[in-house]
Amino acid sequence: MTASPAGLRCETKDGVALVTLDRPDRHNAIDLATAAGLKALWQQFRMTDEINVIVLTGSGDRAFCTGIDRDATAGIPQPSSPFCVDDPLHAIGPKANDLWKPVIAAVNGMACGGAFYFLGESEFIIAAAHATFFDPHTTYGMVSAYEAISMAQRMPYGEVMRMSLMGTAERLTAQRAYETGLVSEVVPGPDLLETALRTAAVIASHPTEAVQGTVRAVWSAHEAARTHALAHAPHLIALGSLPLERQAELFTARRRDFRVR
Repeated sequence: MTASPAGLRCETKDGVALVTLDRPDRHNAIDLATAAGLKALWQQFRMTDEINVIVLTGSGDRAFCTGIDRDATAGIPQPSSPFCVDDPLHAIGPKANDLWKPVIAAVNGMACGGAFYFLGESEFIIAAAHATFFDPHTTYGMVSAYEAISMAQRMPYGEVMRMSLMGTAERLTAQRAYETGLVSEVVPGPDLLETALRTAAVIASHPTEAVQGTVRAVWSAHEAARTHALAHAPHLIALGSLPLERQAELFTARRRDFRVR
């Protein structure tokens, strides 16, 4: 099975699907068409026995994903009520689409903001040595809720809080992300896909029911806390984020310097 929705590439072999976010000119940011394509792809994987493990990566070596494409989504109307916030990225992750087949994230550059939807819903992360991680929300007057909650399931409290509050001023190296537990392995950039696909092939060779049952068991260890936290996210975003016009001004005037740690 091969599928290539908008902004995506999908290659399959021996029970493993390699999904590539394919918008390198936009640092693999997600527009509405790509978001819809991802949702359709996860659901397609859910319904086929041909795919047992998925590796998710980004095109090129500059970025894994930089979250939502602001140009593509500027001006999307929002309900006035904080109880009805529309999140264009809400269903871009595998777990949001009830897919419980293992997903390995192969991070090959910048991973920031909405990329954490993918990282938070992957089973584990393998990173290229040059990969970096940061959350720009607060810099642009936005509440980091869904992203920070996802990272809070994977990193120590202080590390999540620091990354969420520092915005674009500081980026985590792949090595630091490994030390905090966010990343399970750091490899040279040229070895990233080979490492991820080799790992996926091992998992795909195991009985699929046992693998999926294990995924569900481990997820259940933190799923209740995550679900409870996510219930508060829309209200916090609606109440704490600046108007879209002001966010756009801050984005246009964004700083180009940052500290790497």
